[in-house]
Amino acid sequence: MQLRLISWFFITLNFMEYIGSQHASRVRRQGRMHPNVSQGCQGGCATCSDYNGCLSCKPRLFFVLERIGMKQIGVCLSSCPSGYYGTRYPDINKCAKCKADCDTCFTRNFCTKCKSGFYLYSGKCLEKCPDGLEANNHTMECTSIVHCETSEWSPWSPCMKKGKTCGFKRGNEVRVKEIIQHPSARGNPCPATTESRKCIVQRKRCQKEGKGKKNREEKRKKSNKDESKETRQESKGRAARRQNQEQRESNNKTQPKKRKAPNKEEDLAPADTAH
Repeated sequence: MQLRLISWFFITLNFMEYIGSQHASRVRRQGRMHPNVSQGCQGGCATCSDYNGCLSCKPRLFFVLERIGMKQIGVCLSSCPSGYYGTRYPDINKCAKCKADCDTCFTRNFCTKCKSGFYLYSGKCLEKCPDGLEANNHTMECTSIVHCETSEWSPWSPCMKKGKTCGFKRGNEVRVKEIIQHPSARGNPCPATTESRKCIVQRKRCQKEGKGKKNREEKRKKSNKDESKETRQESKGRAARRQNQEQRESNNKTQPKKRKAPNKEEDLAPADTAH
């Protein structure tokens, strides 16, 4: 009797251990699987949850957690948003956060664009550029300082005064240089690009170009006027001759033809012969 009781005790104990192991196995499986996991997801999700959004992404998409209030929602994107950089692994592609001062980055420690108030230099975001460099507020980068560069002086111009090169003894001559490279904000500024100095020339009178030009113009007008006058006279002469010729032709047509007068000698010859 005692042996039977002992046998039932061991059988019952083994059965309870089996039940416990099955329950523990179910608990472990539920721990691996998120509650309310769905396979029919949208927006690039491979698996998703009604509470936490995407749990995994389709191939070539990046998984990133977006904070909404007190919870984080998983989303799948074709590229990482601002402030994140992408890392690809055989099982998952993830978006990781850049450093706090980076707007975009290649890796966590190599920025490609800085947030407002910082200047990019060698993959780092700095509040102040190192010595020998200056802050470019347009590109928000630390760049090399550029100094002004100019060409050589040009030859001196002719000695002039009030835009003329004659009619005076003392005048000014000028030379210039061109700017080849404009300086940056902290670069050396450009020097003066124009120089002027006093000059002395042999005093001489200026030709009265205005008066000579006026005389030539008057002669040309007079010549044109004379030619026009001769042309008009010739035209009048031709018209008068043509009119006279037409008048003679008209008179010849209207007047009757005159009979030829008889020759007196011929008329008297027969009478003399008769006597």
